[in-house]
Amino acid sequence: QVQLVESGGGLVQPGESLRLSCAASGSIFGGTVMAWYRQAPGKQRELVAVVSSGGTTNYAESVKGRFTISRENALNTVYLRMNSLKPEDTAVYYCNLGNQGRSYWGKGTLVTVSS
Repeated sequence: QVQLVESGGGLVQPGESLRLSCAASGSIFGGTVMAWYRQAPGKQRELVAVVSSGGTTNYAESVKGRFTISRENALNTVYLRMNSLKPEDTAVYYCNLGNQGRSYWGKGTLVTVSS
């Protein structure tokens, strides 16, 4: 079993920054793909950013140039640096880990961008 614990969410004003963290623990073998998703009220969950075990990254168009995903493989931890936050970034952000053909989710952390 794999556990994911997110942290770093909160209330910020438009234009400000936040950094989310997600620490994975448990039965993890070999390479992993780690990602951040988000779900805004009344909307479907969407992929925000993904990083492979080799460091290759991809981003949703809506966050390109503002968000940066990174990881520390030795710690099984993934980060999401969010700059120039907008009200439309308000959502619950979920960490996801793919390993050995399985997908695991954290419980989410709320990010609210409001003046």
